Amino acid sequence: MRKLKWAADFIANSEVNVHNPEAYQGKWRELLNRDCIHVEIGTGKGDYWIGMANLYPELGWIGIEKQESVAALALRKKDTLEQQTRFIHGDAANIDQWFAKKEIDVIHLNFSDPWPKNRNKKRRLSNERFLDKYNQILSDDGQIIMKTDNRSLFEYSIIEFQNFGFKLEEIYLDFRSEQHDEDIISEYERKFMEKGPIYRAVWVKGGK
Repeated sequence: MRKLKWAADFIANSEVNVHNPEAYQGKWRELLNRDCIHVEIGTGKGDYWIGMANLYPELGWIGIEKQESVAALALRKKDTLEQQTRFIHGDAANIDQWFAKKEIDVIHLNFSDPWPKNRNKKRRLSNERFLDKYNQILSDDGQIIMKTDNRSLFEYSIIEFQNFGFKLEEIYLDFRSEQHDEDIISEYERKFMEKGPIYRAVWVKGGK
């Protein structure tokens, strides 16, 4: 998308955006006043992050987005500071610097960039270098929930998670063929639903 001229200033002035996330390492449960914390990596325009926070206000919800203009659009939708919701404008490659070991309960990967060329596989959010970071910050029974419309990415991710020791708990090859009121449908996801199946899987932290 085109660069929004107002994005940087909007993010800088947002109360919802945590400008120094590393300062809260080990303190997120206290900040959000919630015992269970969910993190969505790659919020896009924020529909899922916001919708799930509204659906489950008893949980803590942190959205992460590195693209400046997209992050600003998400924050504009959530411009009122609420106890259980925060946002981080930054690269998830630094996620282990923001959260302490075993601090996060659930990580959501929704329609991540598939980076289809093999030379870019290390950029995929389900690549082992990211899985190592997730494994560190997830609680002992922590989960990773992934949704995608990209079959190749889904197949790749299943192998990566298995090789790293995560346990596959649920798998759907056409998640939206049934009604799932427990999971918000964003505008972004709805566009993919019109084109083909949505793949979804849930993994539980392994023993590494």
